[in-house]
Amino acid sequence: MKALVTGADGFIGSHLVERLVRAGHQVRAMVLYDARGGEGWLEAIEPGVRNSIEVVAGDVRDADCAEAALAGCDTVLHLAALIGIPYSYRAPASYVDVNVTGSLNLLNAARRHGVRRFVQTSTSEVYGTARFVPITEAHPLAAQSPYAASKIGADQMALSYQAAFDVPVVVARPFNTYGPRQSARAVIPTVVAQIAAGPAILILAICVDFFLCKEPGF
Repeated sequence: MKALVTGADGFIGSHLVERLVRAGHQVRAMVLYDARGGEGWLEAIEPGVRNSIEVVAGDVRDADCAEAALAGCDTVLHLAALIGIPYSYRAPASYVDVNVTGSLNLLNAARRHGVRRFVQTSTSEVYGTARFVPITEAHPLAAQSPYAASKIGADQMALSYQAAFDVPVVVARPFNTYGPRQSARAVIPTVVAQIAAGPAILILAICVDFFLCKEPGF
């Protein structure tokens, strides 16, 4: 397939791009433009794989960028998002702009180009505090932060395009993803690092944002 991966410069996105290339797919990786021309975590991919990736800089908030990035692709793997729960309390409009409007721009482009699959990457945060475990898709949506609300909005927009316009949408909701290239401030890297250092007692105080705001492992 010819896949567009948005948010390809991030932790999960860079691994997804790498996996797709190794599986023999054509990949266009959309990264957020910065002044130094950086490519985020794509720069950590070995050159033999990196050289097979078509990298385009842009911003999902710009409809023209979304349209141009998607042209010629038959699959969209949409990971681009403004993340981080604590900041969403300070700048909620920014989260709506990136997460909801950005997703809408890509959905409109996907509809026009007739893609065969649109994967909307969501988050476990849409469920809020668990009312029962294990959480299933029948669990009520319960946003407890502007970030979570924006992700619910993006998911519902994607599902509405499936219902109204037959855009072939799949919503994926990762729970505490972890691995190489992840921020060390996430809870699982924090625990692993302390275990590796051999302390008698684990100290999780530096993960206060996680416990107060349920920061996902993005």
